[in-house]
Amino acid sequence: MFNTRLCDLIGIKFPIFQGGMAWISDAVLASAVSNAGGLGIIAAGNSSAEYVSEQIKKAKALTNRPFGVNVMLLSHHADAVAEVIAQEMVAVVTTGAGNPSKYMSRWLNAGIKVIPVVPSTGLAKLAQRNGAAAVIAEGYESGGHVGEITTLALVPQVCDAVDIPVVAAGGIGDGRGLAAALMLGATGVQVGTRFLVAKECNVHQNYKDKIIAARDIDTMTTGKKSGHPIRSLKTPFSREIFTKEYDPSATDAELEARSKGAYRLAALDGDLNNGCFLAGQISGMISREQSAQEIVEELAAEAEAILREAPKWLK
Repeated sequence: MFNTRLCDLIGIKFPIFQGGMAWISDAVLASAVSNAGGLGIIAAGNSSAEYVSEQIKKAKALTNRPFGVNVMLLSHHADAVAEVIAQEMVAVVTTGAGNPSKYMSRWLNAGIKVIPVVPSTGLAKLAQRNGAAAVIAEGYESGGHVGEITTLALVPQVCDAVDIPVVAAGGIGDGRGLAAALMLGATGVQVGTRFLVAKECNVHQNYKDKIIAARDIDTMTTGKKSGHPIRSLKTPFSREIFTKEYDPSATDAELEARSKGAYRLAALDGDLNNGCFLAGQISGMISREQSAQEIVEELAAEAEAILREAPKWLK
């Protein structure tokens, strides 16, 4: 049975976080993951404080176990969302797309454990100095906004740089990934893409079908030229954006207009031509829909079996 520092810190059975995916990770999915023994996370994305408040209240009605909220710090709703989270005193806040320093004292005073997503050792050290309970070291293999360093290279360096628990993210979709993360020094993992096909995930069926049909080579990154790379499935939209980025005649305003609402079009409408289907490189490993409980328990069981067999490599 698993019992890492992360389990004790958060009060969860398995050291598995469900990623906060904008337009996707709602109270239903988050509560299902928490009820399964992991940590479910509601994604605030670019949503209003009112929406986030509603989702928190709904999750509290669906589970009595810890759950979290992910805050996208670039959102113009971030200030209001941060205050709602403090007032609701959720168990955990994870953050992405920026530095959460301005909100840390408010959240910590409310008794909330703050766990930022970090793409480098420098930001991990800053998070620790500011009172973070742990950090999520997310590598280039992940879906959505990505950094420059792969998970295999990033995680051990972050583990060496800080004393607080480290959660590995990016390219983790089964028990082998969880076992490997623990061997790198992490105390748990964050999984996003695998939960896209959870039965409790309310994303459009077209999105789930594309994940299940994906091969290992079916993701790509756009936005490198602008300095904000994003990994998604290869679609007419992503290929068009990639081409326009390197077309001297295409303006930034044109790219922005073409991209507006693309996440929502994928997640809510399943628009195969105009949607941006964020997904990680492990998409090719996913072959079927499962319940959140099946996913969590399968990840844990596979990892435990691998770790118990580890001594066979030693003489």
